[in-house]
Amino acid sequence: MSTMPRLLAPLTLALLLTACGDGEPLLPPDAVLPDGGRYRGEVVDGLLQGEGRIDYANGSWYAGNFKDGQSDGQGEWQGAGGEHYVGQFRQGLFDGQGSLTYSDGSTYRGGFKQGRLHGEGHLQQGEVSYRGEFRDDRYHGLGSLEWPGGNRYQGRFVRGELNGPGTRSENGNQYSGTFDNGVLHGQGSYTGAEGEHYSGGFRNDLFHGKGRFQNAEGDAWLGNFVDGSLEGKGEFSGADGRHYLGDFRQWRFHGQGELTLADGSVYRGQFANNDYAGDGTLALADGSRRSGTWQGGQLIRDSHGATQPDALELGLLAQGRLLEQAIAAVPASTPATELYSLTLAGDGKQSVFLREADYVSQLLGERFNARGGIRLSNHRDHLADRPLATRESLTRAVRALAERSGPEDLVFIYLTSHGSPDHQLSLDQPRLQLDDLPADELAALLQPLRERHKVVVISACYSGGFIAPLKDGKTLVMTATRADRVSFGCAEENDFTYFGRALFAEAFAETDDLQRAFELAKAKVAEREQAEEFEPSEPQLWAPPAVLAHWKAMRASQARLALENASANKEQ
Repeated sequence: MSTMPRLLAPLTLALLLTACGDGEPLLPPDAVLPDGGRYRGEVVDGLLQGEGRIDYANGSWYAGNFKDGQSDGQGEWQGAGGEHYVGQFRQGLFDGQGSLTYSDGSTYRGGFKQGRLHGEGHLQQGEVSYRGEFRDDRYHGLGSLEWPGGNRYQGRFVRGELNGPGTRSENGNQYSGTFDNGVLHGQGSYTGAEGEHYSGGFRNDLFHGKGRFQNAEGDAWLGNFVDGSLEGKGEFSGADGRHYLGDFRQWRFHGQGELTLADGSVYRGQFANNDYAGDGTLALADGSRRSGTWQGGQLIRDSHGATQPDALELGLLAQGRLLEQAIAAVPASTPATELYSLTLAGDGKQSVFLREADYVSQLLGERFNARGGIRLSNHRDHLADRPLATRESLTRAVRALAERSGPEDLVFIYLTSHGSPDHQLSLDQPRLQLDDLPADELAALLQPLRERHKVVVISACYSGGFIAPLKDGKTLVMTATRADRVSFGCAEENDFTYFGRALFAEAFAETDDLQRAFELAKAKVAEREQAEEFEPSEPQLWAPPAVLAHWKAMRASQARLALENASANKEQ
């Protein structure tokens, strides 16, 4: 929490002006006082009374009402250091309602008692503002305190500290509940800047005790929290349909528990760091069961103790065959203008990239009559049935398309993954160490297709940095972002990234014109980002006229062929 602003030292005025001697008048009117002050006003029985003014050589002065030798009633005081007060006095002290300006420019307007801030008031110290109750120069009672940047606390104060029920807002985060010396302690709630929410017990501003936390994506944790972490028995409900009931350690499934997956599969047994680990049984949605000893999410021994083959090792053995099959399935070119496709889902830790790449491959085949397509995919569950997305597999796939296609054909390449600020596309398969794909290396491995008209679409953060290395007169490049911006939507449960959905699921549903589709997608992405208050990603386009013309000619040729086929079928 931000440091509590220091209250300024109190400024008091005590004008103790009494008679000296045996009842004889101390001074005549308009005279000099013993302390050097020059007084103008009335003296009654040796005491200053009624309206008057005192000026001192150091520049300080008081003007107002006197009673029995002291400032009392309405008055105005100017200090030697520039302090200034207008308001009520009692027995020489600020007392009642008044306005005080300090030498550093801080101001206070409100109640005073015996020279101290007391009662309702407003204190402004630079960018720090407090409105509420004071006692003995401290925040005390109900009040509202605001710090720079819009940070704020509204609630109860005790002797200058946040104590009791209140609400504190900082950097877009909001804490509500019972505070103890400035921190949330006891029952309360928290709402984060990104939309996450917690309700339950707190200690020293940390989740502590029974509570429920839900993140911005809709995942929810319920149970007992210790110093900010879910520990012991608890429950998890995922936005993707998963549900877990069992033991936790530091937010992770750890110990005995039951996990129900979105497809209806259920695992009962032991967990470690969110993975199946130890004895357990996985009942799959198709009715089959796998029981035994698990490690890192993999079954390593069955219920009889027999060692099970490792899925990673089996997948690696299959990779050469899987890539050869994918390449062999690509047909050779015909005299007509054909479309060939290549899709790559780069990051295997999140399913969104696989789903998106598969959708694009299917769309190119069904909507745009792609004659042959190769899919390269990294995914934790598909190592043994899909060719991996690696730099070498991509290189071989590009060579195959160059060999099978003709100069009249067009190649559509779609790459979706995470991206880095230095313009590298993430290639990540769980349990393997793969090198990422830099922009200049992608340009180099695409060289076998240099004589083909190509459309290259990249959906990744910072993907605008790929345009410069790739662009030429036969390569149209679309990217999800500028070179220095991030993109959005790459969550596990999503079917698309923001850009992927806007272009393929929405824009291409309205038009088959490449340039028009990009403009529609760019507008849709901007609208969504603005609604969610994200920094604009600003998708980019490099569109050579030759590629646009070749695409239009291909679509026209496909339309003519479709009409000819339809007429031939009618005649039959």
